This record gives sequence, structure tokens and C-alpha cells, in this order.
Amino acid sequence: MEREGSDGRLFFRGLQNRSHEKMKLRKRKSALYLSPAKSTGRRGALLGENIYLVLFTIALRISNCFLVQTSFVPDEYWQSLEVAHHMVFNYGSLTWEWTERLRGYTYPLIFASIYKILHLLGKDSVQLLIWIPRLAQALLSAIADLRLYSLMKQLENQQVARWVLCSWFTWYCCTRTLTNTMETVLTMIALFYYPLEGSKSMNRVAGCGFLSSTNSHNLRSQALRLSVPAPEPPEHHTIVKYSFLVALAFIIRPTALIPWIPLLFRHFWQEQRKLDLILHQFLPVGFVTLSFSLIVDRIFFGQWTLVQYNFLKFNVLQNLGTFYGSHPWHWYFSQGFPVVLGTHLPFFIHGCFLAPKKYWILLVTVLWTLLVYSMLSHKEFRFIYPVLPFCMVFSGYSLHHMKTWKKPALSFLFFSNMLLALYTGLVHQRGTLDVMAYIQELCYKNPSTSSASVFVMMPCHSTPHYSHVHYPLPMRFLQCPPNLTGKSQYLDEADIFYLSPLNWLYKEFQNESTLPSHLIIFSVLEAEISAFLISSNYERTAVFFHTHLPEGRTGSHIHVYERKLKGKLDRR
Repeated sequence: MEREGSDGRLFFRGLQNRSHEKMKLRKRKSALYLSPAKSTGRRGALLGENIYLVLFTIALRISNCFLVQTSFVPDEYWQSLEVAHHMVFNYGSLTWEWTERLRGYTYPLIFASIYKILHLLGKDSVQLLIWIPRLAQALLSAIADLRLYSLMKQLENQQVARWVLCSWFTWYCCTRTLTNTMETVLTMIALFYYPLEGSKSMNRVAGCGFLSSTNSHNLRSQALRLSVPAPEPPEHHTIVKYSFLVALAFIIRPTALIPWIPLLFRHFWQEQRKLDLILHQFLPVGFVTLSFSLIVDRIFFGQWTLVQYNFLKFNVLQNLGTFYGSHPWHWYFSQGFPVVLGTHLPFFIHGCFLAPKKYWILLVTVLWTLLVYSMLSHKEFRFIYPVLPFCMVFSGYSLHHMKTWKKPALSFLFFSNMLLALYTGLVHQRGTLDVMAYIQELCYKNPSTSSASVFVMMPCHSTPHYSHVHYPLPMRFLQCPPNLTGKSQYLDEADIFYLSPLNWLYKEFQNESTLPSHLIIFSVLEAEISAFLISSNYERTAVFFHTHLPEGRTGSHIHVYERKLKGKLDRR
């Protein structure tokens, strides 16, 4: 008995000694137990992706930038570069939106900063003023591409992710200095941080926001018992990032909030601590970004102005955008959306039927955006550009799960999108930029520039202005402000001109001393004003191709006429 008791004491003594030894825990592979340094992934990565992929994406968008040499809409110059040029160099023209304070200076400030740096360095040549802002926009678009790629790799896999970026319309728009482009860039990056089911952002917020407080407490208690530091749930930072990007898109273009309404509502609905989400995250972010916008606009307008309200009042509440054209309610469904998606449309429809339930919120966002914009009379392709990445998710899902005809489908998409991208980027509507290059040469190579002046007799804002000339050459164009005073049967200057161009010219230039040295017109106008051109000694000196699809006041070519002194007119 004594030996047995002794053995028992030795056994318990051994257990006691082991308890004083440092207990070794097996390593856990869960991200819950990883240190922040290890949980961030590869140290050699850039923006969370392989550095070679990042460099390739940037190089692709830079090439994209130089392979887009056409104009799309006037706003890509008149609401960004022209404003920035006026801010820095103190000359140029601002459209009526700026006198009515419908636009904010936040977006042009980006390009004004670039212009100011170039000016201080003595490098403000016209070519750099044209291309550096576009390269900056291309770089931002590359970052957005990488974020969308990373998101799809989290939600699905690398094979699906690679097909979400191949769109002709993205190629056509993503390097242009449009507020719609910046809106799309911010939306894509914000979507990366939005808590979609299956994304890293969702996993991060699972510790607090989308899991019950009991589960969150259990996770922390378990980590404490195992002597492992409890992970700090970074859901606050993630939500702040995406909400800040949405708020920034809103102050740049207030309608940017439209696609985010379903997404924000979903986040609010699933959030356990709704009051905390609003009071501690949404409201502070909104206050900071709106305050920044107010301060910037106060500096440049000279008075406190809430441009977001003015913009929504004009375009949505008063619906005065119809002055620039109206379309039937179904236009986005019958024309706009199919054109923007292009040959991806059947794959998008196929992907909508295949995609799992977690993608329904993206489809709801697309349909919601189309419906809201359909209620406005004035419609444009670029307005729905921000939801194109959402559509590409479904198209990529379709391509990945295609079992037969996959290679022919990929070949068809590649060549059809490449053809559209190259044609619209290099051919369609290029004349209005080519003619500005001619005006540049007039300014910098002609010693008699001091007496030169230009009158652009085309639909208003057809060409860029001083941002593409960078010389205080007198330039005039036909004005076309909307009916802001409520006059009945209102006609702007451009409308009056096109009612009777010949009579308007004779009446406007009764004194020969007021005649401009150069006239720029579309080819469709030439025959109608030929009598004035001959009587005023104008000679055609240059012709530029513009489009294969002339329409209305827009011709296939642009003609430049120069006024010759009497006796020196060359009759060829």
C-alpha cells in the first residue's frame, strides 16, 4: 500500500511540474490568430496584388490613354481642364454652370494642382497640360481596376477576376477627365471595401457588426484563454474607407449616390448596431467631406455655396437638363444599356441566371440605377458608366462557368471589344481635337499671331478651349445657356445662328474690322454660308476628318477658313 501511495504522489508531482513549464500551443492557420504583419499577405505585393500584375495594369492604362485621341462629350474639358486652366492661369472661359454655381471646384482642383506644379517648374507646355491630367486619370483608373480584380478574386477566383475588366466602354472612358470617370473610379474602389458576402471586408466586420455580440465575446474569451492577443476588428476603418469614397464621389457628382442607395440600405439593414453606424461612421465622414467641399467652393466662388443642392435642384427637381435633349423613358433599356455593355450583353444576361444569391445586391443596384435615370428626361451613355463594373461581374461569372464554346466566346469578346475600342478611341469624333492642334501651331509658329482671332461656328462647346491652346488668343464660340429666366419660346445664340446662319453673320459682322481671322465650321455649314465666306475674303486652309456618322449640325469633316488680305487671296 505504501508503494502504491508513493507512486500516486510521484504521478501528481509530475503533473504539477509540467504545469509550471511553458505550455506550447499548436499554431493556428486562421486569420484570427495571425499578427497584423502576417495577415496582410505578401510583402512583395503592391496594392495587395503581385507587383508584375500592378505594373502591367498601369502600363495598360497608360497605353489606353495614348490610344484615345477622340472627343466624347464637352464636359471632359469644360467641367475639368478648362476650369483648372482658368484657376491657375487666370484666363479662359467658364460655362454658365459655374456662374450659376452648379458645379464644385473639388474635381478641377486635382488638375489645377497639376497645372500649378508644371507652371512653377516652368514645364507648362500645352502638350503636358493636355496629357498629364489624362495620365493621372489613367493611373487612378488602374488602381480601380486592381481593386475590382482583387474583390472578384476574393469572391470567386483568379479565373473569374481576369474577365471583369475587358470592356470597350471602359477603354473609351476611363482615361477621360470626366466627372463620370472619377465617379466610376471611386465606386469601384469603394466596392472593394464594402462588406459584400465573401469579401475580406465582410470577414473583417464579422467580428463586430454582422455577428452577434455573444459570438464576438466568445471569440475574444477564447483568444484570452489561449494567451493569444484578441484581434482588433478593423471594421470601423473598412467602413470609414468605403463611406469616405462614396461621400467623395457625391461631392464631385451628386448623382453618384444613386447606385449606392441599395448598397447603403443593405448595409444598414444587416448592421446590428445601426445607431453606431450612423452616428460614429456615416455622419462624421459625411460632415468632413461636405465641409471640405464647402471650404473649397467658398475659396473659389467667394461665397458659401452648396453646389450639390444646386446640381440636384437643376437636374433632378427642375429637370432643366431637358434643354440639352430628351429621350423616351425606355432609352436606357432599349439603347443606352445595350450600347454601353456592347457584346457583353448576352453574357451579362446569362450570368444573372447563374450567379449565386450573394450577387443579387449588385443586380438590384444596376436595375435601380437604370430605373432612376430613366425617370429623368435627359439621358446620356456616360451617366450609367458607374454600374458597368457591376455588370462585368456577371459577365465574368458567365464566362468562367461556360462549359462549351468558351474559347470562341472569349475570342469573339476580345476582337469585338478591341475593334470598338480602337475605332472609338482613334477614329470617331477626332476632328475637334485635331483642329485644336492646328490652332496651337497658329499660336506658336505664326509671327503674326497678335492680329489672329478664332470664331468656332459649331454647336456650342464642340471643341476644347484654352486648356488645349495655352495662349491668350481671342477665341469665340456660340453660346448656349439654358432658359434660366423662364422666357417663353426661348432660343439661345446657337439656335438663333442655325435658324439663318447667313443672315446672322451679315448682321453680326457689319463692320469688317470685327471679322475674326479664322473661322472653324463643320462641313455641313459650308454651302449655306459660302456667300459670306467669299465676300469676306475667307479661304479654306485646312480640313480635318471628324466622323463617319454625321448627324444634324455635326458634319463629317471640320473646315478651317482664314481671312486673306485683298489682293493676296489664293484662288485654287
